[in-house]
Amino acid sequence: MNNFQYNAYQVAVPSQEIRQKVLRNTYMLLALSLIPTAIGAMFGINLSFMFLMKSPILAPLLMIASMYFLMFMVERNKNSFAGVIWMMIFTFFMGLLLGPLLQYALRVPNGSSLVLMAALLTSIVFFVMSGIAYTVKRELSFLSSFMTIGAIVLFVAVIANMFLRMPGLYLAICGAFVVFSSLMILWQVNQVVRGGETNYISATLTLYISIYNLFTSLLQIILAFTGNRR
Repeated sequence: MNNFQYNAYQVAVPSQEIRQKVLRNTYMLLALSLIPTAIGAMFGINLSFMFLMKSPILAPLLMIASMYFLMFMVERNKNSFAGVIWMMIFTFFMGLLLGPLLQYALRVPNGSSLVLMAALLTSIVFFVMSGIAYTVKRELSFLSSFMTIGAIVLFVAVIANMFLRMPGLYLAICGAFVVFSSLMILWQVNQVVRGGETNYISATLTLYISIYNLFTSLLQIILAFTGNRR
């Protein structure tokens, strides 16, 4: 019986070579995704987002809908090169969406330093979580339910705060995103390392969104506490 279970596990779990290849491709695509993000951010910094003020609820909802549509297209084409193309389109769009936040950050004293600080902290969290995920000896499948519930709660909180517009709740949401995104990086890298995720495009999409949310949340928290100091 034990031998049968062991053999079934061997068949179900990809070989070490395949898992390493998926992890390598994931990191390569993730690094590549930062290029269209940077290009989109440069365009976003120079765009006017005054239309958001005219439709403070409808405009964000349309952007969220566009974001989820692009994510859907990435996932739908994850087994072909088209998935990579959609990933590049998605990351360019996400770079554009950084425009308003970066515009505000660069207007405050030492704004560029604060952006750099957020980027540095994001990098540290990513490498620490990835290192833990790579070295842990077991699959972190117990996090799956927690992450699903957390994602739903955060989504509802974000939508609710579009109407409530409470600064305290907004900062609480940012803090929750920092924790959630960090755990998501830990879980996703562990899934690739342990063979639970074998598609590098799907893995890259999850990691990219986690890093994006981590960076924007950290930057907003830093701006809230230090951005107005002179």
